[in-house]
Amino acid sequence: MSEVLARKSPWGPMLVIDAHVHFFSHRFFEILAGQKPDLTIDAIRQKLDWQFPPEQPAEFANVWARDLDRHGVYGAALIASVPGDESSVLVAAQTHPDRFVPFAMVNPKVLKIEALEGIRMACLFPAMHAYSMHDEIVRPVFDWAAQGKRAVFVHCGVLSVGVRGKLGLPSVFDLRYSNPIDLHEIAMRYPNVPIVIPHFGAGYFRETLMLADLCPNIYLDTSSSNRWMRFQDAPLDLRQVFRRALDVVGPKRLLFGSDSSYFPRGWHYQIFEEQATALYELGVSAVDAQAIFGENLLRILPR
Repeated sequence: MSEVLARKSPWGPMLVIDAHVHFFSHRFFEILAGQKPDLTIDAIRQKLDWQFPPEQPAEFANVWARDLDRHGVYGAALIASVPGDESSVLVAAQTHPDRFVPFAMVNPKVLKIEALEGIRMACLFPAMHAYSMHDEIVRPVFDWAAQGKRAVFVHCGVLSVGVRGKLGLPSVFDLRYSNPIDLHEIAMRYPNVPIVIPHFGAGYFRETLMLADLCPNIYLDTSSSNRWMRFQDAPLDLRQVFRRALDVVGPKRLLFGSDSSYFPRGWHYQIFEEQATALYELGVSAVDAQAIFGENLLRILPR
């Protein structure tokens, strides 16, 4: 980029790199259509009140780049949000190599490791695909991450996929496999692999903090509205969540994420505003805020 984009924040202009954006490509919807009889692309268009993505992922990458420009956001990690759509985020990252980092959801039960060529972070959803983090099938993913400057994302806690519900697709998830404590052994075994737990553990906040305190390679992704706070025994608000997380892991292991996904909403700027306000009210410095909102992701996944 000839000019670095900066977003207005309570600390002044800030370079923002969103660590959690879903790239709902045309291929993503093609794969979903194949999961239910009579669910076609035309039927999906009718069911969703969304702006449908172009067929070519490079064109969709341009849509995202323009939206980030509009919000003053420098870049984002784009997640291929269904196994088999790795090529879409790879094309997006090739189209805008200074803006996008390619992540991909993978199912280690059926994964061919060569499919991860060029991917920077493999995203695991144990509850969705029904496996334990103690299973040997996850080891190849961590071996892949250990061999290069790559990372692994593991979704823990409450899991819901709104688009599946809108399309009438079943979401048969098994929460037995969603406890972050299950990551302790593998995090210790691969101490040089950054492991990212999104949404502060999505209801397993205490367990996530316990794990992060024991394992310095555990990072917390701050994404989404964090509605899991309503499940806690004691009432929590976003400021309290950030205060506790900062007390345990400090500012260098927090990654800002918005959980943005579809258009016309595009980049979910309200999430940024809420999180920036909470951190500012806690007295977080501009240097630490910049780490959370962009620099930490660049550090663990250097270009």
